[in-house]
Amino acid sequence: MDVETAIRTRRTHKAYGPDPVDRATLTALLDLGRWAPNHHLTNPWRFRVLGPVAVERLKAAVGPEGATKLDRAPTLVAVSYVRTPDDPAADEEDLLAAGSAAYAILLGAHARGLAGYWRTIGVLNEEAGRAAIGLPEGEHAIGVLHLGTPRQEQRVPERAPLADVLTFLD
Repeated sequence: MDVETAIRTRRTHKAYGPDPVDRATLTALLDLGRWAPNHHLTNPWRFRVLGPVAVERLKAAVGPEGATKLDRAPTLVAVSYVRTPDDPAADEEDLLAAGSAAYAILLGAHARGLAGYWRTIGVLNEEAGRAAIGLPEGEHAIGVLHLGTPRQEQRVPERAPLADVLTFLD
């Protein structure tokens, strides 16, 4: 699958088959994330593959309503980045780099016939959520990637016309 096709056809999935993504494929996907652009090659992203015990801890931290959403996909990857609080510009660049890494993982999963879903979970920035995934001081969680085999086709979402979001400046 070429890059443009991957970008235009990737969809958010919330229904997955039961089988987890195998370790070799998962490792290859996370390796793709490392190739996201990042200023000064800081490599700010961190990936945590959540096993059954970590998922149970996160379910306890998020509460009953949010816990059911964690059961949607058989493979969960928490994505965070190392903060640079003394340099706001670098901190923002590193946040955006980690977001780019997460998107690269989702595109790579899609190109391999897998489904994905990027979910931000507020509790990951609270003490209970941080402890559930072993997030140390100095890291900020940007979300959890849900990965697995798709169980359904997703509709093509409407997008704003390009003219609504594009400005050419003189």
